Amino acid sequence: MNIPLPTDWLLQGPAWVRWRTRLDLLDAAPGSEQAAADRQEALGEVRLAALVNELQDWPCVVLNGHKSAGHPIHKLTFLTDLGVTLADPGMAVVAERILSHRDADGVFQVLMNIPAHFGGSGKDEMAWALCDAPLLVAALARLGLGGDERVMQAASRLGRLARPNGWPCASGNLGRFRGPGRKEDPCPYATLVMLKAAAELPELMEPGAAQAGTEAILGQWAGRRESHPYMFYMGTDFCKLKAPLVWYDLLHVLDVLTRFAWLSGDARLKDMLDLLESKADPEGRFTPESAWTAWKDWDFGQKKGPSAGLTLLAWRVLKRAGRLHSV
Repeated sequence: MNIPLPTDWLLQGPAWVRWRTRLDLLDAAPGSEQAAADRQEALGEVRLAALVNELQDWPCVVLNGHKSAGHPIHKLTFLTDLGVTLADPGMAVVAERILSHRDADGVFQVLMNIPAHFGGSGKDEMAWALCDAPLLVAALARLGLGGDERVMQAASRLGRLARPNGWPCASGNLGRFRGPGRKEDPCPYATLVMLKAAAELPELMEPGAAQAGTEAILGQWAGRRESHPYMFYMGTDFCKLKAPLVWYDLLHVLDVLTRFAWLSGDARLKDMLDLLESKADPEGRFTPESAWTAWKDWDFGQKKGPSAGLTLLAWRVLKRAGRLHSV
């Protein structure tokens, strides 16, 4: 399959799309005049500025479910994935607030409330689960704090939870709480977000942990008709294109797995990439097949037509996988 990169169309999109298109797809230098201008415009745009402003009150609100796309942890992930750093207005404050909430082992915490009938306390409390703490590690590393002792301690502690088959459902000070699955199974989402952290700080993971994690996800893809650990399916909904990268779905999985060079020849990964590529229109644009209500004001928050934001995310994956042959 040979679909064209819609360069001109992307460079007519929102400022954040233009900024990342120049850097991620066209290999412009970060300090180039056009990329710098787009970056400045993007960070001053009302919607991006609103995300930064909201994060000033971290931990902000109770995390009632890790699939809650409007929770600040996903907004933080989106911002840091774009390339926002500590030097940008408001982000140093956000980082320090996150760093100030750690458990005795140094793992970063969020505000949670797990009902008593699910094994929690039923009260608002600072805690962590393996569905959220790795996202904070990855975000802080992207902000420029990968060498900070506190970030390194948290990454190392979470890395040690790895098993030969990936990462389990695990949490801190949440009583008997764990997800709906067999204890010996890996949790696909926890494994995915741990791999996101591992891609940023590979030296802090246990030997072979990332390989085991990628194998767990690719193995589930190969046996997706029968394999549904912790009730995570790789069926119709999983395959729908959706942005931003919040939950366990095709684009999010590919965004993470294509960061590991040793997978470049894996037939299962190729199969997933082929599926992604097949969803492009003849001009190389991608249309959301599902949308998060919390992001309805963004161009990927609709299913009616091609989205520049989603197209950027898809092409970043395809380029990383060696499928962007010319610009």
